[in-house]
Amino acid sequence: MKKQTLSKSQYNLSVEQAETYLKTIFPRVSRTFSITIPQLPSPLRRVVMNAYLLARILDTIEDDNALTMEQKFYYGKRFIWILYNDIESAKEFALEVAPQLSNQTNEAERDLLYNLPLVLKIIQTFNTRQREAMQRCVKIMWEGMQNFLERRSEGGLETLDDVNDYCYHAAGVVGELLTDLFSDYSNKIAQNSNEMQKLAISFGRGLQISNILYDHWEDRKDGICWLPRSLYGNELYNLKPENYNENYRKSQTKMVNIAYKNLQEALKYTLLIPASEAGIRRFLFWTISFSLFALRGIQKNPSFSQKEEIKVPRTNIVKVMMVTRILGTGDATLTKFFNSVSETIPDLIIE
Repeated sequence: MKKQTLSKSQYNLSVEQAETYLKTIFPRVSRTFSITIPQLPSPLRRVVMNAYLLARILDTIEDDNALTMEQKFYYGKRFIWILYNDIESAKEFALEVAPQLSNQTNEAERDLLYNLPLVLKIIQTFNTRQREAMQRCVKIMWEGMQNFLERRSEGGLETLDDVNDYCYHAAGVVGELLTDLFSDYSNKIAQNSNEMQKLAISFGRGLQISNILYDHWEDRKDGICWLPRSLYGNELYNLKPENYNENYRKSQTKMVNIAYKNLQEALKYTLLIPASEAGIRRFLFWTISFSLFALRGIQKNPSFSQKEEIKVPRTNIVKVMMVTRILGTGDATLTKFFNSVSETIPDLIIE
């Protein structure tokens, strides 16, 4: 097995030194969020980044192919216990689990798991509401992990309701977490918190369905599919590019539109943030736009067989960044840009 990057003595880093380490590791475990999270105001940035790192550690345990199903359940349960009750045992946990990870696991993710104590060291500096929101989020993710780990297969999930349930545990709960953190940060945002919570699940669902569609063929290489059989049919079990049929194309189009409708709700969520909070609006809108660009690529080529065929051009990413920096993040600007990117998608709605 590969050796850890940090020495065990570095578990004793100060909070400031631990934050420096985590800022360094963060871009290595998430390219997308390392772009969007820095747009947040500084007090929110550190909280959201560490919440993401906690979720990333749980995902690493869930996805590693060297751990047995029993080990994943056991270590996931211990991880939640540590987070709620016993952070002092994080070092023992990290040194037990990290060496068992597959060599196929990203080295940065292994390194992050080794340094779970540093993540928890920083989390202890957050206020009670922030910590409880993060604990709740990761616990619900863990509950979803228990529910869906044994249901993974190339045949997908049975129904669209199952897909929605999966999306809630993977991402919808993150929308709820962000709403709690934003409301804690700003009294003005808190005034809209009830309405935002109603939209938060749709926000996460739109992002997650976009990811499911975009990563479909990469997931199948690992024997995983999150598409609904009730829509695509049992063909999912043996799906190959040469097996595509008209039902598959229509099902792809339907899923694109389901994701699109949820992203419309995500835009409404974003516009509930006061216009004065331009950084929060950029964080949210950039995330939405990246998914929207992916959906547009899938809509144009629903029968793609590898994601390189629908890869979002870097110029599109730069464009959304430039637009929101030069023209600002006002309601009219964000709505106009959203509609211009997605103008072809509503024409393909299949009831």
